[in-house]
Amino acid sequence: MKKIIFPLFCFFVLLTVAQEKHITAHRTVKLMGNRFDFTIVAKETATANAYIDECITEVKRIETIISSWNPNSQTTKINKNAGIVPVKVAPELFGLVERAIQISKVTDGAFDITYAALDNVWKFNINMEYLPTNAQVEKSIEKVGYRNIVLDKEKQTIFLAKKGMKIGFGAIGKGFAADKVKELMISKGVVGGIINASGDLTTWGTQVSGKKWLVGISNPLDADKIFSWLPIVDSSVATSGNYEKYIIFKGEKYSHIIDPRTGWPSKGVKSVSVFAKKAELCDALATSIFVMGVETGMSVIEQLNGVEVIIVDKNNQIHKSKGITFQNNY
Repeated sequence: MKKIIFPLFCFFVLLTVAQEKHITAHRTVKLMGNRFDFTIVAKETATANAYIDECITEVKRIETIISSWNPNSQTTKINKNAGIVPVKVAPELFGLVERAIQISKVTDGAFDITYAALDNVWKFNINMEYLPTNAQVEKSIEKVGYRNIVLDKEKQTIFLAKKGMKIGFGAIGKGFAADKVKELMISKGVVGGIINASGDLTTWGTQVSGKKWLVGISNPLDADKIFSWLPIVDSSVATSGNYEKYIIFKGEKYSHIIDPRTGWPSKGVKSVSVFAKKAELCDALATSIFVMGVETGMSVIEQLNGVEVIIVDKNNQIHKSKGITFQNNY
């Protein structure tokens, strides 16, 4: 269920010329194995760069908690003790897992942080000579299932009921990190900025010109052209797509985004962009809507307050929720 950013929906941030009292500073850094772009509005360049340093420190702190690659993280400890004993965790990790389970319920399991236990029967980085058998795929999801995550709110513990189970935050962690960094900057009085965690993007305030931050929606028939701009006002957006990682076997395309309920690659959707207040929610829903498909995904979105979506199907047809208004049609 790994998520990527694809070229169809390119994010174009309009950075205008600095005004009299504020400037915009920007820095790109590789964190959590991904590209992070920090854009900060401040009165002086030195001040803005100091804030960006704090942003980087905060992302590194979060990674030590949620990374399943870090042998010393709390997440690794939970996974190592699957089927053995509950693990006491920090309140922010407990809260993240609690919210992830809620999203799993809303999406009927299309989003599931226990996907990390999925056996690697699909190879998207080499040429596959044959597809996995039905039995292999069925076996690959034996340890997957959010209902086997046991939370004890009073003791702040997390227990994975089956030995061999794992949790991972690949489909929600970057959005979570973006939200945490944004909260930190707001708490320090930073008037505006953008945190772009490899496409899981959140904003606050405005550009130095006073104009709203905008994201450009690319023409699905020509990714280099923009056909509409959408304002992102104190909110977030995330995109999932199958442009960069997939295999074609006997003429059929298999996306790298796996349905955790079946173990099979998702079909029928080319890209999903979700708009909401929190980047964490956008991150999680973008992948799960991709898995659910156009009809079911759109139905779920229409039942959620403050959440909008743009879906491009395999035939390049655009489907949008009721709150999305394009300024220009292509």
